[in-house]
Amino acid sequence: MSSIATSTTPSLKIAVPAPFDAAAFATRTLSSPAALAAVLDHTLLKPEATRAQVIRLCHEAAEHRFACAMVNPAWVSCAVETLAGTSIPVGVVIGFPLGASLAASKRDEAARVLKLGAHDLDMVLNIGLLKSATKQDYEAIKHEIRAVVEFAHAAGAIVKVILETCLLTFEEKLRASELSLAAGADFIKTSTGFSTGGATVDDIALMRGVVGARAGVKASGGIRSLADASAMLHAGATRIGASASVKILAELAAKSA
Repeated sequence: MSSIATSTTPSLKIAVPAPFDAAAFATRTLSSPAALAAVLDHTLLKPEATRAQVIRLCHEAAEHRFACAMVNPAWVSCAVETLAGTSIPVGVVIGFPLGASLAASKRDEAARVLKLGAHDLDMVLNIGLLKSATKQDYEAIKHEIRAVVEFAHAAGAIVKVILETCLLTFEEKLRASELSLAAGADFIKTSTGFSTGGATVDDIALMRGVVGARAGVKASGGIRSLADASAMLHAGATRIGASASVKILAELAAKSA
């Protein structure tokens, strides 16, 4: 008797989200350097970053009123101390840059950096589990994200889930976006900046199409100019991660002068 193989991949159902007016958001955000600064995560994630460079990043974040100063976990205490009294939050990456850490390790890392004073947690989704594509794997991804989200929300912090879109198929991007939302993520984010590609306009538009107004969308990876930032905002981004934040603001200030 012959048998017919059936797929174990669960069908993908995308909810119809409430609309988000990307054009209006982009217009408001690009209306002044201060408005743009408020959506820029000023970022330094190079492995060779020094204490002096982290402190400089924090001083720039305070001066320009960026959305946060984004650093590696080892520098959270330094960043929190440097930014004390400025009201600028510290952002930190979790399970970075591969996303292949143990779920328990991500939970522990999240708990520890929150205790040190971090506010924005950008965690890397487990890409291998996503590509394994079974119901069990998808549930494991949601459980992993939800655990970090619960720690963060209890501490008044937020979570952005990094999808690493350059490694994903169209359907995987949709699936990752929905899983992140189902687990309570505050933002979905394109990239670590350490893989084969960064943010693209098409990926931002796709991600915004999935989440609508339910969550934020963060573009990161390769955003080095005002033109890059503008394109991402018009596509639907509400937060931008960049190491060139000061340069981007200077471009807008010069254009507005």
